[in-house]
Amino acid sequence: MKAFLGTIVAGLLLALPLSAQAGNVTVKGSDTMVILGQRWAEEFMKKTPGTKVQVTGGGSGVGLAALQNGTTEIAMSSREMKDAEKTKLRTRYNTTGVEIPVAKDGVTFYVSESNPVNALTVEQLRGIYVGDITNWKQVGGPDAPIIIYSRENSSGTYVFVKDHVLDGEDYVASAQTLPGTAAVVNAVSKEKNSIGYGGAAYAKGIKELKIKKGNEEVAPSAENIKTGKYPLSRDLYFYLRNKPSGEAKTFIDFALSPEGQAVVTKVGYFPVK
Repeated sequence: MKAFLGTIVAGLLLALPLSAQAGNVTVKGSDTMVILGQRWAEEFMKKTPGTKVQVTGGGSGVGLAALQNGTTEIAMSSREMKDAEKTKLRTRYNTTGVEIPVAKDGVTFYVSESNPVNALTVEQLRGIYVGDITNWKQVGGPDAPIIIYSRENSSGTYVFVKDHVLDGEDYVASAQTLPGTAAVVNAVSKEKNSIGYGGAAYAKGIKELKIKKGNEEVAPSAENIKTGKYPLSRDLYFYLRNKPSGEAKTFIDFALSPEGQAVVTKVGYFPVK
């Protein structure tokens, strides 16, 4: 985990602001994707001297807002763009944007490695996160209150879980909001009665829960996520205002190339090609 956090720091150092000039590409948004974006940028800049790629996080909502106000060329998002966001783009730029799936992920629920619970149904996860289930003994675990960690509402992962697990209901008020998936993993690794969620690539030092479907328990494995068998599989996206051109197109072409998709695998996500 220490080495992993060190990687994040190195990535953030690479994200220092660049002046707006020809040869620069700005990429902003999903914290789930920020390490992947940094890795793409590192490899791309080695191959394309003179082009600078600036990658920053902040959450999918932040990236899509930056796309709407013209402060980024590419928005990274771990969820699909909302109708309201498309409307804002149409109003300002007469376009509803361009969506490009660039990787696959599976939203994973984490618990402490000492927690005997190995799998939950989506309905049980929903019960925990809306506050109907408050003790681990209600789902086969120890007699201990459940400590719940969640993400900021600007996070695409927050929105994905609300839409696909909570059926649109609000998170329980006692859920503690943390600023990024790495922070969630760190908190869960230290609190034995906790639960949190995030991308599969961040699942270091904790136990990933399987999802119960009938008599089957489906792990967030590479194969299950790639085939869609894992019920919380999702695409990770680049969004642009218009069809990509120039350096932005060259960067996206690299991300989707065999070399770029190999970076996806190295980071811990799953290729789309």
